[in-house]
Amino acid sequence: MARILIVEDTPANMLLAGTILQNAGHTLLQATDAPLGLALAQEHQPDLVLMDIQLPGMDGLAATRALKADERTQDIPVLALTAFAMKGDEERMRAAGCAAYVAKPLRYQQLLAAVDGLLAHDVANDDATKQEGVGS
Repeated sequence: MARILIVEDTPANMLLAGTILQNAGHTLLQATDAPLGLALAQEHQPDLVLMDIQLPGMDGLAATRALKADERTQDIPVLALTAFAMKGDEERMRAAGCAAYVAKPLRYQQLLAAVDGLLAHDVANDDATKQEGVGS
């Protein structure tokens, strides 16, 4: 399965997301703040990042912009985890580089559907890139 980085400062949310993803067979990396999350993403190149938007210090949108600005991590899809589900929030998250978002409180099926969708999209993009290079 996939290697997924969760950047989340609330222990209960980290435990819930981690349990859901581990039960689905994924390998986890975990960070409780943005600087650690950025360092882990650069070092381990996860298949997906779950990014809490409300983090202490550097927030999740700033961290996502930093991931997207770095050549080493720019292609890693980011799934925003947010208690914000107000009009305009989705546009702000997408503008920062998030591929999708899941509103908190986390629900098992919704989280897995979003993760599976982003991982399937990422695999399809990798396959298309490899096929383009075959005939060149």
